[in-house]
Amino acid sequence: MRARRIMVMLLTTAVLTSAGCGQAAAPPDALTPAAAATAADGCPLGEAPKRSLRGLWIASVVNINWPSATGLTPAQQQAELRSLFDRAAGLRFNAVFLQVRPTADAFWPSPFEPWSQYLTGTQGVSPGYDPLGFAVSEAHARNLELHAWFNPFRVSMQADVNQLVASHPARRHPNWVETYDGRLYYNPGVPAARQHSADAIMDAVTRYDLDGVHFDDYFYPYPAAGQTFDDAAEFAAYGSGSTLGDWRRGNVDAFVQTLATRIKQAKPHVRFGISPFGIWRNQATDPLGSATNGLQSYDAIYADTRKWVKQEWIDYVAPQLYWTIGFPAAPYDALVPWWAQTVAGTRVQLYIGQAAYRIGGDTDPNWGDAAEMPDHLLLNRQHPEVAGDIYYSIEELLANPLGFADRLREDFHAHPALVPVSPMVPGTAPAAPGAVTASRVSGGVRLTWSAGGGAAPAYYAVYRADGAGCGIEAGRNLLATVRGGTAYTDPTPPPVGQVTYYVTALNRTHHESTPRGTTLQ
Repeated sequence: MRARRIMVMLLTTAVLTSAGCGQAAAPPDALTPAAAATAADGCPLGEAPKRSLRGLWIASVVNINWPSATGLTPAQQQAELRSLFDRAAGLRFNAVFLQVRPTADAFWPSPFEPWSQYLTGTQGVSPGYDPLGFAVSEAHARNLELHAWFNPFRVSMQADVNQLVASHPARRHPNWVETYDGRLYYNPGVPAARQHSADAIMDAVTRYDLDGVHFDDYFYPYPAAGQTFDDAAEFAAYGSGSTLGDWRRGNVDAFVQTLATRIKQAKPHVRFGISPFGIWRNQATDPLGSATNGLQSYDAIYADTRKWVKQEWIDYVAPQLYWTIGFPAAPYDALVPWWAQTVAGTRVQLYIGQAAYRIGGDTDPNWGDAAEMPDHLLLNRQHPEVAGDIYYSIEELLANPLGFADRLREDFHAHPALVPVSPMVPGTAPAAPGAVTASRVSGGVRLTWSAGGGAAPAYYAVYRADGAGCGIEAGRNLLATVRGGTAYTDPTPPPVGQVTYYVTALNRTHHESTPRGTTLQ
């Protein structure tokens, strides 16, 4: 296994050290979008991409990540989140996935559900500010996308419905609720319960400037020995002509499809994505499945994730591939190609869910190897369908296990990356920026530009052409993204000689304008 890894790294290194762009550098203003796309598509396999979703999950349930404890003051909660966002931006991440509905509750003033207990310690009590509104504003100020992460059916981490606040919908509609393995769930087989969850989620979509709506892997609960999810009455009422498994999958399908439609009707630019358990079905069960031998989400939690991709109900899928390369039951190196093949031919983007929490210590000894997670990222580059990664969770990654955060800073995230444009989201490129000027100052080279015509862009991208004849098409030339301003100082320009800079404008769907450039002698 290690020999194979060494070969992967040697091949990638050879590509990186020999790669040029195969064309002369375009003069300022000369590169058209079509030419840029052709150049980018022609980049050698293995080169760090200019566009890649770099995400971090921030869990709120039982105060895993944020807030770190219940009952913090608003100022303390806000300071914690600012710190997490600052550190994420410092590592050149471009998206955060913040859990805002952990247990049929809310991190915003929802008319449908009570304030989350994970804010104040008491369900239904206001924290004194709007956490979701604050998070959106602070994320966007750092040019981080904010994907709101919702749990669709989990009601409580304990089993006593009477411990919920009296106004909770689960107490007002006890026929919606099932107890399973010491927790409370909305029954996906109850149409009114599904409708309620969708309404609660859509309240956040319509009221906040979200970039995405996000689910993880929880639909029907994971199987627990000796436990029965008691939906026999609902199956008798609604499941005529179907098997129990098909009916349950149909309930989840209906929820996913309905929510996808409602999101696009309300805000077409908001992306809907799901991060499922990494195995759909095993090949031994289904010839369409993966070369694995683990729990099957299709059969165990009734999540037909492959169908959601093929039907294009979701904008992106981020399977949780929380295993090592060569792991017998679920090898990472078997699952990445399977998911790449699954999204191929669809407009659904593929991000990989990565287990930062396992780095450095786990029952699988390979997680004790500092090369394990970097090898995942190198392997991903062999599959163009992989459009990025999301790490669980933010605190484990920021703790720099086995030096991995340093490796990101110095290598994989040495340059910023733009968020990939979604084929499912409509949009056109904005107008190019106005004239760019450059001058040497004590801190480097100071660039300024003016806004172009038309609607104001969401942000700008700044590039410095390299010696291989590349301009904006090469990820290694992206210096920074700038939000809320029209100036940037390059702190590390060549000390002497000619240097060419380009600035582009991008809208909120990350479509990029033609560049405006300038050459400094």
